[in-house]
Amino acid sequence: MKEQNNNVWKLIPIMLCFFVMGFVDLVGIATNYVQADYKLSDTVANLFPSMVFFWFLVCSVPTGMLMNKIGRRKTVLISIVATIIALAIPLIHYSFVGMLLSFSFLGIGNALMQVSLNPLISNIVNDKRLPSTLTLGQFVKAIASFIAPLLAGWLALHAGDWKLLYPIYMAVAIIACIALWLTPIRESDAQGKTSSFADCFSLLGDKLILLSFVGILCHVGIDVGINVTAPKLLIERLGIDLTAAGDATSVYFLFRTFGCLAGAFLLVKFAPKRFFLFSVVLMLVGIAGLFFFHERNLLYLCIACVGLGNANVFPIIFSQAILHLPEKKNEVSGLMIMGLFGGAVFPLLMGIASDFAHAQNGAIAIVCLGICYLIFFSSRIK
Repeated sequence: MKEQNNNVWKLIPIMLCFFVMGFVDLVGIATNYVQADYKLSDTVANLFPSMVFFWFLVCSVPTGMLMNKIGRRKTVLISIVATIIALAIPLIHYSFVGMLLSFSFLGIGNALMQVSLNPLISNIVNDKRLPSTLTLGQFVKAIASFIAPLLAGWLALHAGDWKLLYPIYMAVAIIACIALWLTPIRESDAQGKTSSFADCFSLLGDKLILLSFVGILCHVGIDVGINVTAPKLLIERLGIDLTAAGDATSVYFLFRTFGCLAGAFLLVKFAPKRFFLFSVVLMLVGIAGLFFFHERNLLYLCIACVGLGNANVFPIIFSQAILHLPEKKNEVSGLMIMGLFGGAVFPLLMGIASDFAHAQNGAIAIVCLGICYLIFFSSRIK
């Protein structure tokens, strides 16, 4: 009982780190402000989220190997330091190049954190509680994602500078770093083993691991794609300005937050397979509505459906993969988080599609393809 109570206390700094993990989603509203400031096309502007998520392709597998050497907790600490650097750059030098550099550090830090923080939870909770605890972490992460566009809009309106968001989030990141540094976590299964790139990538030969990897790629592509495209869609359909259109991103993350909170409880009682299928069908309904509706409340309702449906996709896929090969947690985690590279691929394809179609429906069509794959993947869940 005493050990269980200690583990509950250890979850507090872990959840604070999940909040810092959510800082990556400020890329959506930041991209829209940078696009407006520098008058960029959709294709060029969407390079910013692509720059963030490109680093998941580069850093994820090496991070899994790094965890085998220094442990998960130390790797999370390094990731927070990289995030703090990312948040400091726009305060020092706000420019097109400066923002590319900031987003790069944000991507590097988030890649390290996603790979190391998720399996770190497995050192605190048992396997049965892992999916629901991961969902709780996603709920905390979603709070940071939900706050970012609201705070940026409020600061732009009342303080004259949306970039004041950066020092606020940087202060939280520093607190999280100190809290985790002061929290001892036993990692008897995380260190002392060595692995190579070949060992990690050979796991893709396992059918479930490969399908899970593509599933996460689609999940994150949908997440980042809606994050970036929703404000543009409202500007296109309703003729409103960016400050007002930024609410669309908040609606998405608000319902994603609700979904994560509900999932933390429902995944304890209901089979992941049914819950997953319901989620992706809800996303499909929402994305179908975005093709046709031109009324504000109906567009918000569709965005809400996509956010609610996408809330629990990651923890279900991730837990399925990591419990499928429990002796390879670090390597599987690295591969799964490499799938977050979908956040680089989807916005780039969506930008090209929307420029080609001269409408945001081109971008929505790319999102729809990702949802269709997730419906297929639902049949593979145990």
